[in-house]
This record gives sequence, C-alpha cells and structure tokens, in this order.
Amino acid sequence: MRRVVLGLSDGVDSCVSAYLLKQQGFDVLGVYMDIGGEEQLDNARKNAIEAGIAFEAVRVDAEMDALVKRPFVEAYIHGRTPMPCTLCNRNVKLPALFETAKRFGADRIATGHYVRSDGKHLFMGNKDCDQSFMLSRLTPEQVERLMLPLGEMDKTEVRKMATDLGFSCASRPDSRENCFIRDKSYIAYIQERCGDMLRGEGDVTFEGRVIGRHEGIYRYTVGQRWKNDIGDRRAYVKSINAAANTVELCLWEELFTNRVVLSELSFISGAPPNSEFSASIRVRHTRWETPACRVRIKGDCAFAETETPLRAPAPGQSAALYAGEMLLGGGTVEKD
Repeated sequence: MRRVVLGLSDGVDSCVSAYLLKQQGFDVLGVYMDIGGEEQLDNARKNAIEAGIAFEAVRVDAEMDALVKRPFVEAYIHGRTPMPCTLCNRNVKLPALFETAKRFGADRIATGHYVRSDGKHLFMGNKDCDQSFMLSRLTPEQVERLMLPLGEMDKTEVRKMATDLGFSCASRPDSRENCFIRDKSYIAYIQERCGDMLRGEGDVTFEGRVIGRHEGIYRYTVGQRWKNDIGDRRAYVKSINAAANTVELCLWEELFTNRVVLSELSFISGAPPNSEFSASIRVRHTRWETPACRVRIKGDCAFAETETPLRAPAPGQSAALYAGEMLLGGGTVEKD
C-alpha cells in the first residue's frame, strides 16, 4: 500500500484530508507539529482516531524558535512586518514531514491547504478559501512530493463532509495565524520575549513635522490606521524608521504605490526563463487584491510595476507572484 505523511492539526481541514487520502487507498500517518499546548495535541490525536489513521507528534521547538519565532520578533523590532506562516511552511513544517516520511517509508507528504497541484506546479484554490499565498515560498523539490487533497474543495464543503462523517472537529474554529502566539497579542508576545531590549517612545511625524509620540515601533505596521485623526482626515502609518525610532504618517491616498521591490526570491518550478515577464502580485493573505504587474529581475531582487496601485506593501511582508492562477513563487517586500 502506498504511504503518505500528512501534516495533521486539531482542525477540520487536515482531518478531512486524512479521510480523503484513505479513500484514495493511502496508508496515512498524521503528524502533529508539537510546540506545546495540550488541548491542541489532544484534539489532533482525536482527529487521527476518528479518521482512522496512525498518529505521531513531532517536537519542532528548536526549529520554530530559530527559523520562525526569533525572525518574527526581530522583524518587528526593526520596523518590519513579517509573515511567519510562509517561511514556517518551507523551513519547518514541510522539512519535518519529509524527515518523518523517511522513517515511515513514504514517498509523499500532504497538507490540508486549499491549493491545487499537478505535481509540479501550484495553483490558486477555490476563490473563497484560496491559501496559495501561504505556500508561495516553497521549493520545487517540496512541491513535487506534496499532495493537497482539498485543492478542488471549499470550506463549506469540507465542514459538511466532516459533519456527515461525525468528526468532532466539524464545528471547531479555524486555526489562527501565528500559532505560536496563544492567548495574547503579538505585542504582548514581543514584550514578553524581549523585555528591556525594546526601544520605547519616539517621534511621530506628518509632512516633515513632529505631531506626537509613539509607544514603540514594534507596535505598528505600514498601512495601519493611526489612533488619532489629522484634522478631519484619518491618518495611517506610511513608514517606520527603526534607526531613528520614528513613525511617519500619511493620508489614505498616499498608501498606494505602483512599485514593489522583492528580495529573497524563490520560485515554485524553478527560475523564470526571462528576466522580465508579466504576472500578478499579492502582498498579503487576501483574495481581492492581486493586480497585474510587470516584473523585472535584477540580481537577487525583483521589481514589480503594477497596472493598478497596490495598498501599503510593508517591508518584511511576503509577496506572491502568479501567472493567471498558477503560483510562480514569491519573495520578501523591501523598502523602495
């Protein structure tokens, strides 16, 4: 019997994925990425029992700390806005699944993402629950061995199937982003982890003049609405200067740009054959803002010129590039 190792959480998506893989004739091992949290672990084990698959919990604390948690905190301290899920998938979750697959004698791994695959390329999932952005930093080697059972489905269909099958996870809430931050805000998490190393208050500027004080740059991200209006207009964070410990504000219309610079490029099916090509770009996990663009690769960076303005691309965010519905790859947004 063919074997596959499935990333199994405490949620409904991976549980239904386990059922579908079994229906396809696979011997499935569900692997839970254990970073602490007894309730989540117990629920993941229950999912495995109800789906009728083998179960294993794998500790990934060291990898999560070095490759996700620490970079997450350091990014905010330096005035950047990280997207930990995209890097966690590439650097922690999938490597852990592949390592387990070696021991289990499995050629393939699987996850419960709403993304379509043909074995070499990745494509957007159903428009109402597409998660292709989250896989935009994967390598070609990872994609070739990755199965995505939910690629053609939507969330409503998955929850109904779980309900019909009597799975206890059918009505369980969706997993939250930044799974390593439980029962607290990301600000509280950074404060708890860094303590006295954090810089405190600094100047807030608008049109070159100081208009107030902020409480620490790690509390803010580009595009965030400011707590006070300017006159009768809402104000937003335009940029963050970590070296000067300042936050610059602007009005809504100044948040938009037709140019995005990307570093740390990675491509799903290998580098594009040409250094300049047409695509579309997404700079946050949203399904409504993916403007067409012209991409030019120069050295280790890509420069994307969009046909319609893009709202507040924040340095440090992940960005995904598409050709139609096909996911080309991604990179990290940099300050232009």
